[in-house]
Amino acid sequence: MDMRRLVGLNFARLRREQGFTQERFAEISGFTQQYVSDLERGRRNPTVVTLFHLATALGVRPVDLLADCSEDGASA
Repeated sequence: MDMRRLVGLNFARLRREQGFTQERFAEISGFTQQYVSDLERGRRNPTVVTLFHLATALGVRPVDLLADCSEDGASA
C-alpha cells in the first residue's frame, strides 16, 4: 500500500477514535482543516517532524500512524 494512503487511513481512524472532527483537530493542532483533509485522502506526504506533531496532538505514538492496518485486524 502507498505510504501516504496508509498514514492517511491511520490518521483518520485515530482522529475519529479520539472524537475529533477535522475542524476541531485543526483548531487544537495548528494544522489547517485543508491539510487534515488532504492528509486523510493520501494527498500529503508528511515529514517525520509532521508525523511527530500529528501523533502528539492525537495522544498516540508516531509509529501508530505508520502501522499496517492488516496487522491489528482492521480493514484498509
